[in-house]
Amino acid sequence: MCGIVAYSGKKAACPILIEGLKRLEYRGYDSSGVSLLNGSLQTFKKKGKVKDLENILPKEELTATLGIGHTRWATHGEPNDVNAHPHLSGNGRLALVHNGIIENYASIKEALIKRGHTFSSETDTEVLVHYIEELQSEGKLALEEAVRQALLHVEGAYAIVVIDSQEPNKLVGAKKQSPLVVGIAEDSFYFASDATPIISHTNKVVYLKDGEIAVAELGKELVIRQLSNIEQKLDVQELSLDIQQIEKGGYEHYMLKEIDEQPKTIADGMRGRLNGKEGWTRLDGLEEYSNRISSVKRIIIAACGTSWHSGLIGEYLIEEFARIPVEVEYASELRYRNPIIGKDDLVIAISQSGETADTLAAVNLAKEKGALVYGLVNAVGSTIARASHCGSYLHAGPEIGVASTKAFTSQVTLLAIMALNLGMKRGTLSNTTYHRLISALEQIPSQLSKVLEQKEQIKYIAGEIKSATNALYLGRGFNFPVALEGALKLKEISYIHAEGYPAAEMKHGPIALIDIYMPVFVIATKGGSYDKIVSNIQEVKARKGKIIAIITEGDETIKDLADYYIEIPLTEEALTPLLSVVPLQLLSYYIAVMRGCNVDQPRNLAKSVTVE
Repeated sequence: MCGIVAYSGKKAACPILIEGLKRLEYRGYDSSGVSLLNGSLQTFKKKGKVKDLENILPKEELTATLGIGHTRWATHGEPNDVNAHPHLSGNGRLALVHNGIIENYASIKEALIKRGHTFSSETDTEVLVHYIEELQSEGKLALEEAVRQALLHVEGAYAIVVIDSQEPNKLVGAKKQSPLVVGIAEDSFYFASDATPIISHTNKVVYLKDGEIAVAELGKELVIRQLSNIEQKLDVQELSLDIQQIEKGGYEHYMLKEIDEQPKTIADGMRGRLNGKEGWTRLDGLEEYSNRISSVKRIIIAACGTSWHSGLIGEYLIEEFARIPVEVEYASELRYRNPIIGKDDLVIAISQSGETADTLAAVNLAKEKGALVYGLVNAVGSTIARASHCGSYLHAGPEIGVASTKAFTSQVTLLAIMALNLGMKRGTLSNTTYHRLISALEQIPSQLSKVLEQKEQIKYIAGEIKSATNALYLGRGFNFPVALEGALKLKEISYIHAEGYPAAEMKHGPIALIDIYMPVFVIATKGGSYDKIVSNIQEVKARKGKIIAIITEGDETIKDLADYYIEIPLTEEALTPLLSVVPLQLLSYYIAVMRGCNVDQPRNLAKSVTVE
């Protein structure tokens, strides 16, 4: 969940590192630091955001051309200057940055203390750099060999980059279960947790695999070896990422930019995968294993957070259209019990980053049990994408805001295409219904643009309820998961306690909370349960609750009942989540801004959860 960046070349390293850390700050922002090598190591660390680190850097130009940087989401040790990365070896020769958790650090630390090492921080990372120092000194080893031997005895997850003041042109990186990418330019090397700090310098990258060590030394070709010391062939890929995708583009916050991008990102996700006029759907990942997937007995969806909510909608879609039983599991629970998974099952792993530790562990568990694994991820080249047997990319572009928005709607879009495709292949959808649904799905981007035109009204509603301390979200059927997602968004970025419920469950407990101070958000679009949702609204009104309703255009009945309403265009009931979730995203955004919260970097959260 931390962000790593490193540079070796002919330019000043510090500006490149600072720029890279700002682009990685969505991965963690408890503290940050850099180590620069120019004859000797200079290290600067500061609690807080990268801008706080900038404020303590010397005013004179820092001329070092090699360095490493880190922005932290705290695991071992509270956020402070001492626990910030980089960490140094006891002899001051080595500096290391780390994303992940070293699980056996305590036993290693105890052994090192007996050998005379002293530690200044509470982190597992400082233990690792001391361990590398011990092996290097004891065996008079080159940096990469000391790193390799240390990692043979380390348990846990890591992405690391290490530098040595006595090998001033060399960066050594390694990974296991945490992402690390190497950028290659004509006269420089870059390491980073993802491609965003690299793309402005080079589009040639190598994605490290688990158990690989990369040695980047100026004047030489990049060398990659396995921990077993076997050299690997370089797999250099070209990035297609546009630098404008990772800039704010005039927006105050990434979150608002990403909400506004959804008509385009949904359309991008459908491109080449759906055609209403010709009446077809296609996902290459499905085609690759077509026979096996079409005959699966059960589908298990494994995900976390917002991706889990999209998985719930996927369950409803697949069961409705393809008539295949679906179970949606929290990946963090699935991996720690003894689930019944077999070769007749399909496991769909959903993750925006493709690096979510619990979801990756669920993927590996499913593969061990013989299931087919389908990855639904956004980040190209990510670990889950590579670990899955087959899958599909969302094509949503980089999502920088910590609270996921466009990834959610892109996930739901691809799950809808998958459900339609399976329903067609299995004969569980009539041709008429199949074509009608494809045409409706194609209309979603233009309909969503109409929803986004209501920002001023949504902003006004946000101002009316911004002081609430609790909120309730209600939905039925396909929109029950939207209620969960709306509540999560409000919690994440405004710090208001909120809960999502199936509307029918309100009377089984939550109705006790309703009073004049309780805003109740109701997804009340036209559909099979419309009359029931009207009754639920009347129950809330009878107890003086404040109703904010998401309704279908032209619905006069709920307009009269609700305190506030937001209209969305009429679409097929199964596709309403793609429209109904966006007003809830905007409400959360505006409420958080009005409360003075940092919507892009909410407290205690990070974008990519790469540790348990």
